[in-house]
Amino acid sequence: MIEINVTDPKDAVTLVEVSGRVDSMNASEFGSELNARITNGKVQLVLDLSSVEYMSSAGLREIVTTLKNAKKASGDLRLAQPSQRVREVLEMAGLDTIFRIYTTQDDAINSY
Repeated sequence: MIEINVTDPKDAVTLVEVSGRVDSMNASEFGSELNARITNGKVQLVLDLSSVEYMSSAGLREIVTTLKNAKKASGDLRLAQPSQRVREVLEMAGLDTIFRIYTTQDDAINSY
């Protein structure tokens, strides 16, 4: 089960808060939700992963695709406070070097 909450805390920044498990069953829904923002012109994204208890390789693929799409549209995808488990998965996959990761939601939002 995955829950996605989207808000616009700052003019040009869209915050996407995710909770639950991101796995092969819901990764495409997750990716579609993220990429719909970019299609709608919201290209400065912050993805809050503090409530994600598990992320599979399918979920990682979706956030990498979203990052690429955001950059193509002159935007960015920044990660906020990934849970310990998600941080470990990002590090194991070597993705901690391609994403800008912030310890708080506010730091990520204000980094734009």
